[in-house]
Amino acid sequence: MEINGVEIEDTFAEAFEFRVARILITAATKRWARVAARETTGYGTSVIMCPAEAGIDKGFVDPQDTPDGRPGVIVMIGHNDEEQLAEELLHRIGQCVMTAPTANAFDAMPEDAEVVGSDRVGYKLSFFGDGYQEEDEIDGRKVWKVPIVEGEFIVEDEFKIAKGVAGGNFYIMAESQPAALQAAEAAVDAIRKVSKVYTPFPGGIVASASKVGSKQYDFLPASTNDAYCPTVEDNELPEGVKSVYEIVINGLSEDAVKEAMRVGIEAACTQPGVVKISAGNFGGELGQYEIHLHDLF
Repeated sequence: MEINGVEIEDTFAEAFEFRVARILITAATKRWARVAARETTGYGTSVIMCPAEAGIDKGFVDPQDTPDGRPGVIVMIGHNDEEQLAEELLHRIGQCVMTAPTANAFDAMPEDAEVVGSDRVGYKLSFFGDGYQEEDEIDGRKVWKVPIVEGEFIVEDEFKIAKGVAGGNFYIMAESQPAALQAAEAAVDAIRKVSKVYTPFPGGIVASASKVGSKQYDFLPASTNDAYCPTVEDNELPEGVKSVYEIVINGLSEDAVKEAMRVGIEAACTQPGVVKISAGNFGGELGQYEIHLHDLF
């Protein structure tokens, strides 16, 4: 199978069941909504070592679509353990949203999500108000108004946790590093238009794709994917491929992840120098989902 002359390998991405929270961060301006969102999703690439996998779901949300009538950004935070995800919500909203100028935080879980739990993050954060906090209601939502030196921080009482999918992925193999990066950027730009998904790595792109375990070191949970490393002499790359980038996608459903993979691959295949698209899997032995590339089109 080919798209614009680019080979699409007959393989699949192996993805995993996950737990996800979705947060709407609002602020007085788009600038400060974006600042708070970026801080909240920092150090959120892979749970191999990071405390959570986090990223921006949607760009700006119009003021007419937010509870407090201000511009917003939606972020998603995921983990394979529900209790640890709840802890991350508390830490990231408390340390990255409440501290950001003019920022507020609301639950943004859509009605069609498969909700499996919740946590009263806002209630817990309200104690920062040292007894001066107040319970209130905004747009039908129970919130806490916490006095801060700027004025007040508004946070929703409860944040839902839903079943999600982590690890949707594809590899972009190209004739050069600039060509591979250009294609990866095009893929991420296309994926950002898909709702209910996020790409947790820097700029949505993985430069150091990994494999499970190590050939040499027993203490490593993961190591470089040497089969796809151009500088490794016995790699398994097609002839002419000099650089590879991986795109990893997490989301609220398998369908959302599939759509993001589809548009991302199509966008990558419009760029010059792309030789092949592949995907990473573990032979179907670890993940609950097998997303076959040919089935996406």
